[in-house]
Amino acid sequence: MNFSSKNRKDFIQNLSNSTFDLLVIGGGITGAGIALDATARGLKVALIEMQDFASGTSGRSTKLIHGGLRYLKQFEFKLVSEIGKEREIIYRNAPHLTKPELMLLPIVKHGSLGKFSSRIGMWLYEWLACVKKEEHHKNLTLEQTLAAEPLLKNNNLLGGILFYEYHTNDARLTLEVIKEAVNRGATAINYTKAISLITEQDVIKGAKVQNMLNGEEFEIKAKYVVNAAGPWVEEINDLDKKKTNLKLHITKGVHLVVNRKKLSVKQALYFDTHDERMIFVIPRDGKTYIGTTDTFYSGDLQNPKLTTEDRDYLLKCINNYFPENIIRKDDIESGWAGLRPLINKAGKKPSEISRKDEIFISSSGLITIAGGKLTGYRKMAQRTVDVIAEKIRTDEKKNIPECSTAAISLSGGKKINNIEGLIAQGSVFGFSEAEIILLINRYGSNITELFAIAAQLKTEKNELPLFLRTQLKYAVENEMCVSPCDFFIRRTSMLYFEINEVKKWRSALITCMQKMFSWTDELTGKFDLELQTALEETEIRK
Repeated sequence: MNFSSKNRKDFIQNLSNSTFDLLVIGGGITGAGIALDATARGLKVALIEMQDFASGTSGRSTKLIHGGLRYLKQFEFKLVSEIGKEREIIYRNAPHLTKPELMLLPIVKHGSLGKFSSRIGMWLYEWLACVKKEEHHKNLTLEQTLAAEPLLKNNNLLGGILFYEYHTNDARLTLEVIKEAVNRGATAINYTKAISLITEQDVIKGAKVQNMLNGEEFEIKAKYVVNAAGPWVEEINDLDKKKTNLKLHITKGVHLVVNRKKLSVKQALYFDTHDERMIFVIPRDGKTYIGTTDTFYSGDLQNPKLTTEDRDYLLKCINNYFPENIIRKDDIESGWAGLRPLINKAGKKPSEISRKDEIFISSSGLITIAGGKLTGYRKMAQRTVDVIAEKIRTDEKKNIPECSTAAISLSGGKKINNIEGLIAQGSVFGFSEAEIILLINRYGSNITELFAIAAQLKTEKNELPLFLRTQLKYAVENEMCVSPCDFFIRRTSMLYFEINEVKKWRSALITCMQKMFSWTDELTGKFDLELQTALEETEIRK
């Protein structure tokens, strides 16, 4: 069955009529990784997400698969080692979504990192993370640092270090993991919320859920239930009558996007702030984005807001490093706010709280995974499924295979050898070379499926350009895209990096989706308002 939003009724019927080995609550990167790992080991898996996939933390990160260099300051050596090694695995499994990114670390007078300490730290990081030799850091003199980034102010600059990080599309990485799990037999669905837990003799055996699109309720039965709900793990934990004492510290991170012409850095940068934090400046697709903040958060988990305080803080940080290239609030095109579900540690500042993950198991059997990093999602999944595998071995006397996801190429992750041929193939549909490269980087080896769709749609008359119509049809039929926000935010990232294109084609896309799904005018208006709200929130208070 295609992972299509048009097949939702069939997915729901399968969920309500089957008994699963495992029900995963949460469709972020952690839940996605658990679903893939468990499915690859032969378990029958269901995954539900109350919003769209990757709509929470997993679609609002700094969009880096990074090795956690800054965690050395907290002596998190094991964490640095693990996620540094994981970076290479993610790159191998999803090369279309994970690209090496040269990053410059300026060394400044009175900064938190001196020349000697930063070089020792970099050496230790590369050793712990097993960084391959060709990606080892390079120490730069003052003159070399200014040549690498002429926009930097030089009155307190001592030198710099060039090193490698990996950039990614976090939401699409989550989607490709889920799609691979579905390809292997998992049943996954978005807009389906767990509203209560089913128990038999005080043991959790599934969940009662609600279809958030029409309000209908049904039950999903499973031998084991995993709570991987990110910022909402406490809410799911509260549904358990024998809940654990899990407590989260939610922190918020904000990013701002400006046109590349406003801040035309030559490569990504990672630097000290005035309050001894570190932030990134990253060029991407004609834009430059800046982040992140790190503040405690206690507001609406579903719709964290970018505030004027967040904006002004980041502007102060960036303008302190680029005084000849001042960024003003009116230069900001868009931005996003994301939440980090960190395990509660009293007395710690937000940036001091460990990013390590932890598993909690209640006496009724609810397995909760909390904390962690995007880069470490696969190991988090492995540890979680290992717990379930041990329970199955003990309770059912069945052997469950070891984790195999390190060798699993994700959806779209097959090697592409003939880019020139794909460019020639795509040009038949009027796609430019830049557009085809974008499709390769967004969909990887699945681009051939998009070309097949373009061939079907080529002769149709429609206000929406073929380039967008092709991606929309693919998203609906292969990625369970339900709404315009799903498409413009999680499927394409256009709301963040091409906001003017979203405004330009908003009405045409909504009209196209109304026709595809036979929406009523009332439902069309609801989705239109949802997109309008997202646009307003993304543009920040100017």
